[in-house]
Amino acid sequence: MKEEQKNLITINPSTGEEIKKYPLMTDKQADEAVENCHKAFLDWRMVPAKERAKTIAAIGKELKKNADELSKLMTNEMGKLLKQSNQEIELCAGICDWTATNGPENLKDENREIPGGGKGVVTYSPIGVIYGIQPWNFPVYQVIRYSIANLMTGNGILLKHAENVTGCAMMLQKIYEDAGLPKNLFTVLKITHDQSDKIIEHKLVRGVTLTGSPGAGRKIAGKAGAALKKTVMELGSNDAYIVLEDADIDLAVKTCVQGRVYNNGETCVAAKRFIVDEKVYNEFRDAFVERMKKTNHGDPMEKESRIGPMARKDLREKLHEQVEESVKNGAKILCGGELPEGKGYYYPATVLENVKPGQPAYDDELFGPVASLIKAKDTDDAMRIANDSKYGLGGGIFSKDEKKAMELASKYFDTGMIFINCFGLAQPNMPFGGVKDSGYGREHGGFGMKEFVNEKAIMRL
Repeated sequence: MKEEQKNLITINPSTGEEIKKYPLMTDKQADEAVENCHKAFLDWRMVPAKERAKTIAAIGKELKKNADELSKLMTNEMGKLLKQSNQEIELCAGICDWTATNGPENLKDENREIPGGGKGVVTYSPIGVIYGIQPWNFPVYQVIRYSIANLMTGNGILLKHAENVTGCAMMLQKIYEDAGLPKNLFTVLKITHDQSDKIIEHKLVRGVTLTGSPGAGRKIAGKAGAALKKTVMELGSNDAYIVLEDADIDLAVKTCVQGRVYNNGETCVAAKRFIVDEKVYNEFRDAFVERMKKTNHGDPMEKESRIGPMARKDLREKLHEQVEESVKNGAKILCGGELPEGKGYYYPATVLENVKPGQPAYDDELFGPVASLIKAKDTDDAMRIANDSKYGLGGGIFSKDEKKAMELASKYFDTGMIFINCFGLAQPNMPFGGVKDSGYGREHGGFGMKEFVNEKAIMRL
């Protein structure tokens, strides 16, 4: 924190200039926010699911109504292309619509026969206040992803957003309330990390969800676990996209470049490691590098720009250090890899070759527009390399034999989400989440609605 932790400060990454200051809450204000959220929850949980769904649908409409203003704010605070800010809001509105339409059915009571003639009912009952700690890379989506599902369930929501997107957090709170959500049911906490630890321990907080790094996940899950509170962890990844011998190379190249540079490359489920069968490696590499060279960086408000700035100065510095460390250990730069001069935290589209274990480009998550090319001997070797990672969030397979690709994805790919001959981020009706160091728990597709519920068994024997 800056200014002796008196304020949260947002900075435009395109210019490095300050946007706005937000006063931090006192410990008393933070505690009162938790208590007020809990009081709002006590009423909200009694609202029938179909009525809650109407409010969720209204939030989706309010997001669309405020799309222009919110998109510009996102781009100014974290640097994503303006077009992609609009796409993010469209996705979020879609999540609201899907949840409103399907939520009541997903949460309805289940009647079960009990041996001996008894009757049983399973209810999915809300448990209380859910605390979300969210990152900056998708300022709206990360919040929508956990809050909408839990509001549909009947829970209350607390949000600690990343400092650099505090403005987005505050605007979302206004949008929720303008849509008719009861006051205090969704509350932004403007707090420090130390204050956040106290929120996790608060007796009225019943669950904790985090999107962040594995290190942050271990810390937060440890603190929540010590207080016997359930957690959901989405912790990033180093996703492998496999290009098999029979792949459509033109499609693979175009899609893999998109998958690497979308959202300035700052996406947990982005394509990051490109594992290519040696029989088509040179063809893929040459076309991939040529396309990455044409991926220019620039002002995210301008239509001609293909990559905006990194979200913060320290993030750009870390990425560049990872590239330099990889090169020091044998990787080769095929394009990019140099810090641009001038204002803003820009980093060029970069491709590394000769990527091997022991290099950050192989072992770690490079959170920016840097691609790692890895040659595989055959399909089995490609799958081995793909799974040779501590992460397991997403991944992709390119092959003209979709049946074979589906079987590889289903039986052998040790990751939470796999895209066949395409790149994607999230779908409202499909589960989102990972395995290994990418975390645990699922969101979307009805799964997120049941992460923080009491599956209550009511029986008459």
